[in-house]
Amino acid sequence: MKRKTGIFTKGLPMSRTTRSSKTIAPPAEAANEPVADERVIDPGPLIRDLRRRMGVTLQQLAEATGRSVGFVSQIERGLSQPTVLDLNVIADRLGVPGSYFYALPNAPERSWITRPKQRRTLRYADGFVDHLVSPSMAGQLCVLESVLEPGADTGDRSIVEHLEQAVYVLQGQLTLWVNGEQCTLKSGDAGQLPGGVPTRYANLSKQVTRVLWVYC
Repeated sequence: MKRKTGIFTKGLPMSRTTRSSKTIAPPAEAANEPVADERVIDPGPLIRDLRRRMGVTLQQLAEATGRSVGFVSQIERGLSQPTVLDLNVIADRLGVPGSYFYALPNAPERSWITRPKQRRTLRYADGFVDHLVSPSMAGQLCVLESVLEPGADTGDRSIVEHLEQAVYVLQGQLTLWVNGEQCTLKSGDAGQLPGGVPTRYANLSKQVTRVLWVYC
């Protein structure tokens, strides 16, 4: 059955991919966020080592992200955490998928199953935490669970995701701007978007929001 795209639906059981490249405009600089979960990786050393192997200078990476050289250096040294958009544009500039920066999980009991303590996790500076629900990102389907703290926001610049994506709100509410049109999804609401649509999103509520993203 052919699926409809770009339509939000109420209460249908049906989230941010890192398997594909994104077109991202530079965000404003953000404050450092602590990383408390031992399964959450500090991407700084990975960024530094990969940048050096690729022959990319700090200045070139800073220009690609729209950040200062000092801020990018702080990310590499673990003194500041990148935002969602920072890490996506860094991955794009260095030619790797965003999954490169995910922490290695505990060994799964089966290759096709993940449990909460076995999932790869990545924490961003702008109030987001991503959990890779899928056992890997090598297949055609990718599932992420995002946890958005109150006030978490991808910023004024849109992300252009090249894969088709579906979103299902597990808890709280999620405000999206799709092609500049604002829409708020609450718990149980879902939506499906075609690839190539400029999108940004935020948790404008005072409660934690949990969202499931499915990419294919």
